Amino acid sequence: MCGRFTQTQSSEAIAAAFQLQTVPQSQPRYNIAPSQPVAAAIQTNHRREYRIFQWGLVPSWAKDPSIGNRLINARAETAAEKPSFRNAFKRRRCLIIADGFYEWQRGKGVQQKQPYYIQLKDRSLFSFAGLWEQWERGDGSYLETCTILTTEPNSLLQPIHNRMPVILPPQTYDTWLDPRLQGGRQVQRLLLPYAADAMQAYPVSTLINNPRNEDPACIKSTEENS
Repeated sequence: MCGRFTQTQSSEAIAAAFQLQTVPQSQPRYNIAPSQPVAAAIQTNHRREYRIFQWGLVPSWAKDPSIGNRLINARAETAAEKPSFRNAFKRRRCLIIADGFYEWQRGKGVQQKQPYYIQLKDRSLFSFAGLWEQWERGDGSYLETCTILTTEPNSLLQPIHNRMPVILPPQTYDTWLDPRLQGGRQVQRLLLPYAADAMQAYPVSTLINNPRNEDPACIKSTEENS
């Protein structure tokens, strides 16, 4: 699964990486947690648009928006069929903007899981494969939410966790966002583990277990102190 991630780079870097015309200035995020706002890109009228979604997808048919607390991730293997995700998989796919994420490893005989920070070796921006939805409130306004697709782990992640988020190579962004592709084979075949040799992982402190901790110390390697 993916339960925490980072986005620490500038609006200018985001605009360039995702071919966006306008990206508001924002603070670096070192510990993005479920129910918090996340940055994303969608396709509208033949152009990409920057959006902010709440993390935790609320289906349009939901009676209670708290269902989003349980829908922060969607399995790539079944998202096209699951009632909670299938409409978004067909019509509302997005790029969720990140530059790293965390996973927790449970060691033998150890009570507390060890968190790891994972990023691309060049520390560049990347995109999770995401789905988004609109949920209408009683006053007629809309809550816009998202989820991150997950898949089998690559060889780097396999010793740490049994799932990993789907990271999309930049050359696949147009296909993933294309609204004409209703979740068919062209879309499904993008949902693969990212190349392990392009990624790196290192242990970090348990600071990230508390979402109130939001500073560069969250991504500092504990190996540097050993």
